[in-house]
Amino acid sequence: MNTIEPSLEAHLAAFRRGAVDLIDEGELTKRLEEARAAGRGLRIKFGMDPSSADLHIGHAVVLRKLRDLQELGHTVILLVGDSTAMVGDPTGRNRLRPQLTRAEVEENMRSYTDQASILLDMERVEVRYNSEWFDAMGFEDVLRLTSRMTVAQMLQRDLFQKRMADAEAIGIHEFLYPLMQGWDSVELRCDVEFGGTDQLFNLLVGRDFQEQEGQPRQIVVTSPLLNGLDGRKMSKSYGNAILLTDSPEDVFGKTMSISDEAMALWFELLTRLDEAEVRELLQGHPREAKARLAEEICALLHGRSAATDARAAFDRRFSKGEIPEDVPERTYGGEWPVPLSVLLREVGLASTGSEARRLIQQGAVKLDGMVERDPKASVERPAEPLLVQVGKRRIARVAAPA
Repeated sequence: MNTIEPSLEAHLAAFRRGAVDLIDEGELTKRLEEARAAGRGLRIKFGMDPSSADLHIGHAVVLRKLRDLQELGHTVILLVGDSTAMVGDPTGRNRLRPQLTRAEVEENMRSYTDQASILLDMERVEVRYNSEWFDAMGFEDVLRLTSRMTVAQMLQRDLFQKRMADAEAIGIHEFLYPLMQGWDSVELRCDVEFGGTDQLFNLLVGRDFQEQEGQPRQIVVTSPLLNGLDGRKMSKSYGNAILLTDSPEDVFGKTMSISDEAMALWFELLTRLDEAEVRELLQGHPREAKARLAEEICALLHGRSAATDARAAFDRRFSKGEIPEDVPERTYGGEWPVPLSVLLREVGLASTGSEARRLIQQGAVKLDGMVERDPKASVERPAEPLLVQVGKRRIARVAAPA
């Protein structure tokens, strides 16, 4: 049994930090007071669908917050959505999402808890799989689950409204996902559920289902979504993600490639530096602020010593103009020749085509060591990977598919 000892305000501050939605704080305060009186922690759920094999730094936003709450005495429930992953979360999708097979899900599941252990104390985590209850359901049970919401309620979701307006297909199976996620909360009898802002609809379904079952409604806490290195949604498929399993050098180098504008949010969500120190860093030289951010993120994933070494290695390579040995590789699968501005955008070295053209005009772009200043320049299909540099911080070897 976990015991809550720090002040009520300390607990509330931990829940509030970086939160977009907290539904609602009055209920949370009451739940915390009851838990403190009973000498126990709250049951806090975070669900992860193994729809891919890797976790990235975007997942670390919530995992880091959960670690803070673990240290305050709360119980973290890491729900591996092996059943919901086969349905596929429609969030952020403008097309019908293909369903994964059981074999694909099981392959992705193998590394999930190992990666989560980078940030969580797994000895104090309750790991659950929602196949525990969904595999036991018969067809009548599924029908009863679907009867808990109407089509009109489901279509209130902005995502589905947009897809209908754009004449995009919506699969009936996609309606099941929020129902399944909501039912997970009933089975786990959780007090709090965490998720990204894109999960708000699903998290609120859990509150409704718990109320229908006579349980106290879970508190909902959402965190902002962390964009990738190029400003788009963070995704391994875009080549713009920092993976939790990346080496210290890759974590440091990739962080140094984010835009100056993104730093404030990254500091808030991924570090525990106090506001005054962050404010001072952001008012100083952007490179120094970004290096400190990169060092803090590297320390989060690999420890302080590895972060110090990664910073020293980065400074040696880039301050002296050296080309690092471990340059990331990117593949451009479109048509060749390709406008250089398009290539920079598509491989994640510029966030937009207009930014790419501006960087080219400024002389910040090199192809195999040669500066290219023509914003209308095109690149032929390379026989060997092309070394592309954008300023001192962004670098990649770009190849065509084999």
